[in-house]
Amino acid sequence: MNLLSFVGRSGVRRAGLFLTLAASAALTLGAGASTLALFTDTQDSTAAFSTGTIDLTASPSTVFTASGIFPGASGSQTVTVANAGTGALRYAMSTSATNADGLGLATQLQLTITAGTCPGAGGPLYGAAALGSAGFGNAAQGAQAGDRTLAGAASEDLCLAWSLPSTTGDAFQGAATTATFTSAAEQTTNNP
Repeated sequence: MNLLSFVGRSGVRRAGLFLTLAASAALTLGAGASTLALFTDTQDSTAAFSTGTIDLTASPSTVFTASGIFPGASGSQTVTVANAGTGALRYAMSTSATNADGLGLATQLQLTITAGTCPGAGGPLYGAAALGSAGFGNAAQGAQAGDRTLAGAASEDLCLAWSLPSTTGDAFQGAATTATFTSAAEQTTNNP
């Protein structure tokens, strides 16, 4: 018995039909896959950010060392205030003084601050008044009367001059005081 007689004619037709359908499905899938192909492209762009700096320095760091002074004595020192940062800043200066001996020499010593190198070429920023309250401008945020401005990488000189008035009495003999000059800076950009 041969295979054709065993399967029969209707089985051959079915097998042929099945093969025809399978071939059509394969061709259809292949055709469908080729219609899904698209050309594509992407491009990245980058952004880089960095912040500026505000960096206030003062030189020399020790402004005065005066010992054994008597009424009528005086002295001065040029202080260079610099903005080592990249952005413009404004600054104010204040002074605090300690009188550990309780004699109050800081209230007796007089200080004058002017713009420029000593003996001070500019107008007074702080005129002959008590050392313990010396300063100019205001450290509060924003522009204040008396604040000084410096562009990035710029500097300016200030002359700090002290004196012990000739009218200073015996109550101040052997007195000592220490003063700290504090300069507070802030950015000027976006800070009216």
